Amino acid sequence: MRLLPEAVRRLAAWCAVVLLVSGVGYVGIRLCAELRTAVVPVLLALLGSALLGPFHRRMVKARVNRSVAAAVTCVAVVAVVGGAVYIVVAALIESGDEIVASLKEAARGLTQHFGAAGTSLDDVASNARELLRKFGGTAASGVISGVSVVGESIAMAVLALLLVFFFLRDSDRAVDGLRAVAPRGTADTVEAMARRAFRAVEGFMRGTTLIAFIDAVCITVGLLVLGVPGAAGLGALVFVGAYIPYLGAFLSGGVAVLVALADRGFVIALWALGVVLAVQVLEGHVLQPMIQSRTVQMHPAVVMLTITAGASVAGILGMLLAVPLTAAAFGVMYELRERYTAPPEAGAPGTPSAEGS
Repeated sequence: MRLLPEAVRRLAAWCAVVLLVSGVGYVGIRLCAELRTAVVPVLLALLGSALLGPFHRRMVKARVNRSVAAAVTCVAVVAVVGGAVYIVVAALIESGDEIVASLKEAARGLTQHFGAAGTSLDDVASNARELLRKFGGTAASGVISGVSVVGESIAMAVLALLLVFFFLRDSDRAVDGLRAVAPRGTADTVEAMARRAFRAVEGFMRGTTLIAFIDAVCITVGLLVLGVPGAAGLGALVFVGAYIPYLGAFLSGGVAVLVALADRGFVIALWALGVVLAVQVLEGHVLQPMIQSRTVQMHPAVVMLTITAGASVAGILGMLLAVPLTAAAFGVMYELRERYTAPPEAGAPGTPSAEGS
């Protein structure tokens, strides 16, 4: 190795580090995939605890028993999430036939203006129900596996809810337990890293919830002004989708545009699209920089790459978990940098000395 230039040795060392970290990360992801029924509820419970922690702490400060406060918090979550899902599903089911009919009408209009291209769109719209029927028949052949997936999802959701209860109730013991399992001499560092990571996730979840609420209110008000039916349900869908930064609110807003097209026609659908795009501009240029300014900052390109990687690994769930986990990783890196990057010593070469200042 001494025969090699210094630059080549440094490059080789960095390549070895990158390969080692990549290998460990790949093995960790594979293990998480194999143990997903246990790993996913833990991650969801941590996100839920980060979001609901302030509410639980306020109840405890009001001298409510910790177990009662945690139970009330979990019941409130079930009520809110269940109500939002019911509103969204009811709104979409009610407007489903109208959406298909409006798409067919729009395709016929395109046929008159664009000829063959519009004809192909009209054929797709006309055959939409047949395609759905065939897809349903194919899916029915795998009904056993489908039931298994549904059962697994319900089990993970219940486990995550129970873990949220225990994480909230026993949060005061978490630091002692973490210090007990930390290697000798590293307890302070491990605690600082864990606190920094959790604060990053907590701040991200709070900020994202506020942004999701503002997005949902703005789009709901816009749909109400335009007279689009099911505005409350569509607003709830936007609120849930906004937990996937940049992409989620846009996709859920697309559903709102389809509903507007189904009930109010092409012109109102264009206005609804304008509302969705305006809210996206507001989120990207005002809300994200302003509200998330006190949490771990990530460039939008990093967020997009993180979401894409999460989707490739675990689909929609990966998209949901990717950004907060990356925020936690950034928090850990910042903590390590602050701890192990020593400030330059006074009098060192390249630094001003006290006598020369």
